[in-house]
Amino acid sequence: MKKLKVLLDEETIAKRVRELGEQITRDYADAEHLVVVPIMKGSFLFAADLIRQIDRELSVEFLGLRSYGAGTETSGVVQITYDLTQSVTHQHVLVVEDIVDTGLSMRYLLENLGTRQPRSLKLCSLLHKPARTRVKVPIDYLGFTIDDHFVVGYGLDYAEKFRNLPYIGVIEN
Repeated sequence: MKKLKVLLDEETIAKRVRELGEQITRDYADAEHLVVVPIMKGSFLFAADLIRQIDRELSVEFLGLRSYGAGTETSGVVQITYDLTQSVTHQHVLVVEDIVDTGLSMRYLLENLGTRQPRSLKLCSLLHKPARTRVKVPIDYLGFTIDDHFVVGYGLDYAEKFRNLPYIGVIEN
């Protein structure tokens, strides 16, 4: 069993998710419709909590990406593992991601979604790890900036484990 140190506790996360939901509600107040696109698998808990804090009409479309496999370092190769089932053409699209670190996956995804001609395309990420940035991507809504730790919990995993933790923790050696 790996030993974990709590980085962000449940209450801190819940408060920030509430604030993000309120900001998104205000920013999309005049939009006819919003399509929220959680990136699987890591953002599913964050996205579920976030959409319950957005007080407006919306729909949800899932998209799966993979660049890590079973390790703690990105492979640099981005693979779409599950694609949208509905068109986002002329829609306001909000991508919901668990963490942006190198930026490679997000750049690939935002470019891919951009070719689908959404009315607007914005990114909401729970975490940003700027020390790992190789490509800058615009994060329109950000939960927390963290140091260069491999984190798990609240949807984030290590070899598909620890997603169910209610907090975000750092694996200690």
